[in-house]
Amino acid sequence: MLTHEQIIKIFEDSGALMEGHFKLTSGRHSNQYMQCAQVLKNPNYTEKLAIEIAERFKNDNIELVVGPAMGGIIVGYEVARQFGITSIFCERQDGEMTLRRGFSIKEGQRVLVVEDVVTTGGSVLETIEVVKKAGGNVAGVAVLVDRSGGKADFGVKKEAVLTMNIESWEEENCPLCKEGKLPAIKPGSRSS
Repeated sequence: MLTHEQIIKIFEDSGALMEGHFKLTSGRHSNQYMQCAQVLKNPNYTEKLAIEIAERFKNDNIELVVGPAMGGIIVGYEVARQFGITSIFCERQDGEMTLRRGFSIKEGQRVLVVEDVVTTGGSVLETIEVVKKAGGNVAGVAVLVDRSGGKADFGVKKEAVLTMNIESWEEENCPLCKEGKLPAIKPGSRSS
């Protein structure tokens, strides 16, 4: 198991933890942003973090790993590799999260839902619904970074490699906007 300091070092060394003025997917503003793609581009870092997740779910009889596109694809693949099982992903079609590409979930299959970063947990909740509709049993949720400070609740076992309470504000209350020094940028995968 990695220590908290080792985990932080991975995120810092990869450049994943960014400082500035950011517009989040939720529309809120923040002075920090976690860009997990910077960690996930490094196979060595990705493997270390996936081993951490697999270790935390080693006694949960996981049979399939499912993640939402984009953030859950690489994490899901590497976690599944650690278990020696299959990984699939959900993606949006006509604005709705769904299984495509011939992916399926067997009735009663024990599924671990994975994601790179959780703020509100919207994509994870949508993925959980896809798993349930397909007849799967959600055994747990694993995330690299829980930036909700641990507040995101999915009604199942949840493990985060790193939990952070990154402050954010509604745009009209954003102190960075009021200072007017830096424009808000949106570095995430969803466009505004």
